[in-house]
Amino acid sequence: MAPSKTAEPTSPFAVGERTLCFHHDMLYEAKVLDVRMSGPNVWEYKIHYKGWKNTWDDWVPGDRVRKFTDENKELAAQLHNQQRLLQRGSKSISKGNKKPNGSDFSSVRGSEERHTSVAAPGGRGGQRRNREYDLENEENFHARPSIRLVVPDHIKAILVDDWENVTKSQQLIPLPAAHTVSAIVDDYMAFEAPKRQVGSAQEHILEEVVAGLKDYFEKCLGRILLYRFERHQYTEVREAWASSNGDLAGKTACDTYGAEHLCRLLVTLPELIAQTNMDAQSVNRLREELSKMTNWLGRNAEKYFVKEYETPSQEYVDKARSV
Repeated sequence: MAPSKTAEPTSPFAVGERTLCFHHDMLYEAKVLDVRMSGPNVWEYKIHYKGWKNTWDDWVPGDRVRKFTDENKELAAQLHNQQRLLQRGSKSISKGNKKPNGSDFSSVRGSEERHTSVAAPGGRGGQRRNREYDLENEENFHARPSIRLVVPDHIKAILVDDWENVTKSQQLIPLPAAHTVSAIVDDYMAFEAPKRQVGSAQEHILEEVVAGLKDYFEKCLGRILLYRFERHQYTEVREAWASSNGDLAGKTACDTYGAEHLCRLLVTLPELIAQTNMDAQSVNRLREELSKMTNWLGRNAEKYFVKEYETPSQEYVDKARSV
């Protein structure tokens, strides 16, 4: 019997195929001019960017090339639009206690909550040392890679409503959520994973980002994702997690909270990533993955976000005000 032939590896992109390709932070329409392998199942492509001179033609690794799909075209358009806004010098940071605008809802939550959630060092000396630490970090802050996360407008609107419902109307998101963070992320994986080649770098990146997002959510929820009025609810939920019976026994933050708090994390992540030592390439890949997930969540907002907030008892209100 003749030995079976091993199937030749197939490139995800063909010569002449219309694609999108990253050049630095931006995604441009491109065409594949040539294909080559640089290692076992590792592909490189000679790319021509549409509208660019041939002198810009270049060999790029496969993880910079994207299929020419509506979803990826939407991402490219959003990246270019945000770049134009940045060039015009548009302000992206809300200051003080003003109503949130743009995508920097984390700044508003920070002004209301974040600094009260971390125990401050006692005495003047502690305050002075804290200021020195901030100044020391500020010297290198702007040199760090950062994520300019593109947030769909209706997600921004949902976050504004969320802020008003909790901080102004003193309402709460019912818990446990009908669609928890764990369920939402699993749904996104089921949607996105089939688009990734099995065993490819893109598949591994997706898995790492999803796992990291859950880990960040668990660590950040109680520290920076809650408004003051929600903290007593969080205390009650934690007690339920630690109990030996009940629907929440043994559960975690990802098993209890839903889309609203997940989106709070997504818009806070640029701030958090700026404090890490991630290199520019990793930051760009993370930004792309988070933008895709945010867009997907926006398209499924009707399913995942709560329709009505609940009004707590006066007893809860009194306890929440004392926290």
